[in-house]
Amino acid sequence: MIEKAPDIKDTDLLSAMIIKPDNRISSLVEKINDSYEYWDTIKYRAAEEAGISANELWCHVKASRISKYMHIWNKYGISLPITNKMQRMCHEFDMNFGGSWGDDSIVPRESKERYLVSSLMEEAIYSSQMEGAVTTRKVAKEMLKKKISPRDKSQQMIANNYQTIRFVLEHKSAPLTRELLLQVHRLMTENTLANPEDAGRLRNGDDDVVVENAISHEVVHTPPPFEDIPEFVESLCDFFNEENPKIFIHPIIRGIIIHFMIAYMHPFVDGNGRTARAMFYWYMLKQGYWLTEYLSISRVIARSKRAYEKAFMYTEADGMDVGYFVSYNLRVLELSFRQLQSYIRKKQAEKNAANSYLSIGNINERQANIIRMFCLNPDEVITVKDLQIKFLISPTTAKSDIKGLVERGILKEISFNKVKKGYVKGPKFDSEITC
Repeated sequence: MIEKAPDIKDTDLLSAMIIKPDNRISSLVEKINDSYEYWDTIKYRAAEEAGISANELWCHVKASRISKYMHIWNKYGISLPITNKMQRMCHEFDMNFGGSWGDDSIVPRESKERYLVSSLMEEAIYSSQMEGAVTTRKVAKEMLKKKISPRDKSQQMIANNYQTIRFVLEHKSAPLTRELLLQVHRLMTENTLANPEDAGRLRNGDDDVVVENAISHEVVHTPPPFEDIPEFVESLCDFFNEENPKIFIHPIIRGIIIHFMIAYMHPFVDGNGRTARAMFYWYMLKQGYWLTEYLSISRVIARSKRAYEKAFMYTEADGMDVGYFVSYNLRVLELSFRQLQSYIRKKQAEKNAANSYLSIGNINERQANIIRMFCLNPDEVITVKDLQIKFLISPTTAKSDIKGLVERGILKEISFNKVKKGYVKGPKFDSEITC
C-alpha cells in the first residue's frame, strides 16, 4: 500500500508558490521533479539535502507542480504539470523517433523488415507475460516465426497480442471509434478469457472488476462505475482523434495519457492492460512516430513492473497527478530506444563479422552468415525452414543458398527421415574456411 502524503495547509502552499525558495531548495525541487518522486522518497531527502523538514520540502514540491498544472480529464480531476525534464525528453524523442528516420541512421535500410518482425514479437511476448502468460521467450518466438497454432492459454495470449499489433499497424491512420476499440480488445483477448463472450465487450453491472496486488490480493484500484463507460469511450475517441486541440499536449504525452485513461477506467472485464498498451502503440504510430514499431516497450515495462504499478498508485494517492505515470513512461521510451540502438550495433557487428567470409568468393551475404553460424557452433544443424525464418526469404531462395554451399563441400546434407533434410558442416569446411 502506498503511504499517504501529509496534508498541506492552503496558506502554506500559497506562501510556497509566492515566495521563491533559496537556491538550495530550488535545485533539490528541480531534481525531484526530474525523476518525479513521491512523498515516500522525498521525506528522506529533506534534512540532509535541503536543511528543512520533510513536510516543508513536500510543500515546496507540490507548489512547484501545482503552478504548472494542466487539467487533462476534468471528470476525474486528472491533472499534469509539464516539467522541464518532460519537455527535454519529448524534444529528444522528436529528433530521434522522427528526424533521424529518413537517413537510416538508426535502423539500417537493408535490415528494417527483419528488425521490425523481431521487435513486434518481443512486444507481443512481454506484454502478454505481464498479464500472466507463462512460457519462455524462445518457445514463444518459435511459435510466432513458424506460425504454429497456440497450444495453451499463454501461447494464445501471445499470438493474440502479435495479431493485434499487426492490426494496429494496418489501421494506424484510421480514427478511433467505439467499434475499433472493441475490435482491438476482441483480437487481444479471444480464446483467453474465462467467459468467451467477454472478448470485445464493455463491462456492465454484472461485472465486479477491481485491481488487486498480485501477491497480497489487496485491492489497489476500484475503477469508476460501469455507468461512466459509454461517456468515457466517447471522451477517449475525441481525445485520440483530436487534431487541433485548444490546449496543446505533446503527442507522446497524450499517448501516455491514453494508456492511463484506459487502465484507470478498466472498461473491459479483463485484458485492460494489454489493450491500453496497444492503444498507446497505435497513437504513437498515428502521430508519425514510426520508430515505435521497432521499440520493445513492454519488455522494459515488464522488467520494471513494480515501478509501473507504483506509477498508477502514486497518481491516485496524490490527487490524480498523472505526472508520475507520464514520467515513468518517458523513461521507458528512453530505455527502449537505447536498447534498440544497442541491439542494432550488435547485429551490425555480427553482419560485419559474417561478411569477412565473403573473401572466399562466389557467395552472398546470407551464405556468409550461414558459414559464421557453423564457425560459432561446429555442431550446428540447419534446415531450409530455419533459413526462411532467420532471413525472411522464400523456400526457393533458402534452398538455393544451401545448394551453393553443398556443391562446394562447405555443407553436406543429412536425412532426418524420408522427407525432412538437414545440413551440417561439409568435408571441405575446415580446409576452405578460417574461423
